[in-house]
Amino acid sequence: MRKPIIEVNGLGKCYRLGQIGMTSLRESINRSWRKFTGRTLPGDENKSAQEFWAVRDISFKVERGEVIGIIGRNGAGKSTLLKLLSRITDPTVGEARLRGRVASLLEVGTGFHPELTAKENIYLNGAILGMTRAEVTRKLDEIVDFAGVEKFLDTPVKRFSSGMYVRLAFAVAAHLEPEILIVDEVLAVGDADFQKKALGKMSEVSTQIGRTVLFVSHQMSAISKICKRTLLFSEGRIKADGQTEDVINLYLGNEEENGNSIFHAKIPDVTKKPMVIKSCAVTDNSGNPASIIRSSEQIKLLTKIRCLDFIPGSCMAYCLVDRHLRRVFLKFIKIESPVTKELETEFTIRPNLLVPGSYTWSVAIVIPNVRLIDGHENICRFTIRDDGTDLINPESEDYGCVILSQSDYTHSQINC
Repeated sequence: MRKPIIEVNGLGKCYRLGQIGMTSLRESINRSWRKFTGRTLPGDENKSAQEFWAVRDISFKVERGEVIGIIGRNGAGKSTLLKLLSRITDPTVGEARLRGRVASLLEVGTGFHPELTAKENIYLNGAILGMTRAEVTRKLDEIVDFAGVEKFLDTPVKRFSSGMYVRLAFAVAAHLEPEILIVDEVLAVGDADFQKKALGKMSEVSTQIGRTVLFVSHQMSAISKICKRTLLFSEGRIKADGQTEDVINLYLGNEEENGNSIFHAKIPDVTKKPMVIKSCAVTDNSGNPASIIRSSEQIKLLTKIRCLDFIPGSCMAYCLVDRHLRRVFLKFIKIESPVTKELETEFTIRPNLLVPGSYTWSVAIVIPNVRLIDGHENICRFTIRDDGTDLINPESEDYGCVILSQSDYTHSQINC
């Protein structure tokens, strides 16, 4: 019987918060001796470290050719797991067995030397994967064409933008014949066309070539498109492992996590971006945050923005996704130059437009087709309840996303 290509048993990684490391072996021994004898010095208690388990008790198996999605909130342990599987860091407990060559794309610029050219970095990565120069040469044209960096092949990658970095890094990782491809959220840096091409490539290498893919993303539509199986992480543990749609519904259906209601999200103000989203809230007709909206009510999304340095041409991007992970719409609305550093936007949808059911908002500040300034996927979730104005049951039938009123269409009948 063929063994799984990835086998993880009781994997865990513990960090000691507040402790970067001892300055010397002598200090380590002296501190341990003082603790043993009870003769601690002032400041010793401040150097004590608190244990933090980034991941704990992780066990799962992956068969060859599977594409596994990994989802969860920030800090849930997804990236730590990938670093453990990629051998970037060692586990505290447990083991992970990978039976094949691994190519990882975890952070922008990982595995690239900034002083080397794009071409030199391609050969460097091939050598790391154990490929000969001749093997890399056969793939070179295909890699360069996929990444779209023909004009910059002899340019040091330190001069590349983050998007160019990601395009080249993904092209190298996907084309240099690894048995296991590990991809973190860095694809979000690329533009929409490249993301679409990258998702297609991951699907291709799994279905046609039989390679295994582990894919971490906050884009539920991308996960549902290429992954049949998904792992949901929460507080360093696997909360769910199953069919992608079921796991995503469990993730999006969690109405309360980390003290923030999913229909009213406050975002920690820790960024130095020129324009940043501070909070979002779905409100009812009275202007109160609500998780359930009646079908006869307007749906309002209130977004508060901090604007330290207004960027001309910036827009609010509103994306609404239904419970089947279908995009209902994506709307860009230009942001006018604000008078103050704080502003609030209100996006309103008319009553009786959306089919009753669950919906999820994603919100971003963007310059369309150029770059993302700040954004949050699946930040607010709400449910539309039929209050008797519509005679449909979306739980038993798929009626699509919108309800057409008589003013939205025309219909004629011709007797022949």
